[in-house]
Amino acid sequence: MNKTALITVLLSLFASYAKSQAKLDDFGRIVLNTYLSEKINLPGESKKLLETKLNQITSNNGMGGSAANPRFIITAVVNIGTKDIIPGPPQMIAQNFSLTLFVGDAIEDKVFSNTSISLKGVGTNENKAFIDALKNINPKNKEVAAFVEEAKNKIIAYYATKCDFLIKESQTLRNQGKFDESIYKLSLVPEVCQSCYFKCLDTLSTIYQQKINADCREKLTKAKSIWMAEQSPSGAEKTGDILSEINPMSNCQPEVAAFIKNIDAKLKADEKERWQFKMKQYADNVAKEKEQTRIAEQQAIRNDALQDKQAARNLELDKIRVSAYRDVAVKYAENQPKTVTYNNIYWR
Repeated sequence: MNKTALITVLLSLFASYAKSQAKLDDFGRIVLNTYLSEKINLPGESKKLLETKLNQITSNNGMGGSAANPRFIITAVVNIGTKDIIPGPPQMIAQNFSLTLFVGDAIEDKVFSNTSISLKGVGTNENKAFIDALKNINPKNKEVAAFVEEAKNKIIAYYATKCDFLIKESQTLRNQGKFDESIYKLSLVPEVCQSCYFKCLDTLSTIYQQKINADCREKLTKAKSIWMAEQSPSGAEKTGDILSEINPMSNCQPEVAAFIKNIDAKLKADEKERWQFKMKQYADNVAKEKEQTRIAEQQAIRNDALQDKQAARNLELDKIRVSAYRDVAVKYAENQPKTVTYNNIYWR
């Protein structure tokens, strides 16, 4: 591989990692999604510029990101004022209008905060006049920042009042066997909503364990069926592929270990190479999980000695678990429809 090709591959891998990490980071914080109604009174190019401005506002306030949670949006409504024709040549248009910004809950059609900005632009046509006006929007404006901060506080209050309902809803999904959706919903609770966030962590721990236990049972049953039908090196390899996907922290891991020994005993010495390689990978994963748990428990002892409950919540073990929960949530979100339609958002 030449140097240019290698650099291209590395950049691609880095971009892929960065994109994946960004999706993970969108869980655990408040994210506002930019949305503009098709009915907005703006020409196409002006609308694109307004979308860019709204994205800048959310990014500058630490609330921009992918649509991991489509619930909360930032949107705008244009109220056209006067339009004056300025004689030329060239003839110019002076457009006056007010732009009202909203942050709200798109699911419950509820407004959290709003602010209005008066704008004026001049151009050779209406579109250019709007563009000239929209360029004057300062995403770092104090009034805009206060508007976003008010919305943030109300979203935090939303989670505080809805927390028990969210947990019950998630538990209902869990009872229906919809583990991934259940984990996704709880993973959306931002860390800044501390009381609800910690409640959800406790529930997530239980649901995630039930998920990997159910997954282990399903995969172990499938692996046993394959082995019973084909007790040969080929059958062992197929069985190993399935067993290697089982989470080492599932409760049927001892049964998996016993099954592995059973297969190992039935294979001849010259048939074991590929099988043992796969099982070595599985054993390494088990050892890695145990070591991470050991390190986390040592940290927990130190935190308990300090009697610092806040620090105890930030144990390495919690970090490992939260990462696992969010991995599930990201994969679930990626399989959802890419376009969200907000039918009720026509704030005027």
